[in-house]
Amino acid sequence: MRLITFKAPSGTGNGVHVGAVDSTGTTAVSFTRASAQDPRFASMLALVRAGGGVLDEAQSILDSHPADAAYDLAEVTLLAPLPDPPRFRDCSLFIEHLAPAFLGMARNLAATAADPEAEYARLVATGDFDLPAVFSERVIYYNADHLSVSGPGAEIVAPPDTTHVDYELELAAILGHTATDVPVTEAAEAIFGYTIFNDWSCRDLQTEVMASRLGPARGKDFDGANAFGPWIVTADEIGDPYHLKMTARVNGETWSDGSSASMHHRFEDAIAYLSHGRTIYAGEILGSGTVLSGSPIEIGRRLKDGDEVELEIEGIGVLRNRLRLAH
Repeated sequence: MRLITFKAPSGTGNGVHVGAVDSTGTTAVSFTRASAQDPRFASMLALVRAGGGVLDEAQSILDSHPADAAYDLAEVTLLAPLPDPPRFRDCSLFIEHLAPAFLGMARNLAATAADPEAEYARLVATGDFDLPAVFSERVIYYNADHLSVSGPGAEIVAPPDTTHVDYELELAAILGHTATDVPVTEAAEAIFGYTIFNDWSCRDLQTEVMASRLGPARGKDFDGANAFGPWIVTADEIGDPYHLKMTARVNGETWSDGSSASMHHRFEDAIAYLSHGRTIYAGEILGSGTVLSGSPIEIGRRLKDGDEVELEIEGIGVLRNRLRLAH
C-alpha cells in the first residue's frame, strides 16, 4: 500500500486523515473516516504502532470503502506521511557521496580567497576534508530534528542566516517494531515501509560548524528542513529496496542520477547497530544518507530562489518542493 496523511478539501470532512492511495492512483481513501474514528487510524504513528493485522484491515477498507471516505487525490493536501516521528536518525549508509561532498565544502570555503585554487589546494592538503575510515567501518549517524518535518508540495523557506541551500536525495525507512538487540538477519522484519527523504542543508552554515567535529548541527537545523513523502510504501510492496533508481530534477532538468544499489551499509546493518544494547521504537525514521551525485555540492551546481526540486525513487514516487531563499 501507499499510505498517506492528508487534509481533505474544504467542506468535505475537514481535518487530518490517514489513508492510502487506491490502485488507480487517483483516489485518496480515508481510513480515519471509514473506520468511524478507530484510534488505530487516528494518525500514521498510531497505525504504525498498532502492529498485528492492522495492515490487513487497512487493505480491506481500501478495497471496499464507503463513498464518503474517498477523495480526489488531486484535490487533497498531502502532508508528510509520518508528521510526528518519535525519533529520526540520518545514517551514512551511502559513503561514496561523502568524499566529493567534503571536497565541495573545501572549494566553497576557498571561493572568497584572493587565489581560490591555491587556497583550495592548501585546505585539501590539511587532510581536514579527507573521508575518515570510520564511515566504511561502521554505521555513522546523527540525531536529526524530528520536529522540523515538511511534506510534499511544502515550500522550503531557508533561514535568514544562509545563502547556500542544497537538496540531498535519500531513501528513508520507517521502523515498525519496538525492540532491543535485533540481529541483522532479522532486521528486515523491523522495517514497516519506505519513503523519500530530502535532507535540505545550509552548506555555508554546515561548513562552518563542522570544524567543531560535532556534526552538521545548524547546517541542517531549520523549520521544515526534513522533507518526506509523498507517501509511505509498505515494505511488502517495495520488494528489494537495494535496486531502486534514484533521481533528482531541478526545474525539470536532471541533476542527480543514482541507485540504492550503491549503499555501502544497509538498513539492516543500521537497525542491528542502533538496537545493540539499546531500544529502537516503532515509528522511528532512519535516513539512508545521500546517494552518489545526490546533492549539488558534489557536482558543482547551486540552487537559487524559486527552484523546484523533484526527488524520485523507483517504486515510491516523486517528492516535490520549492525552495525560497531570503538572499
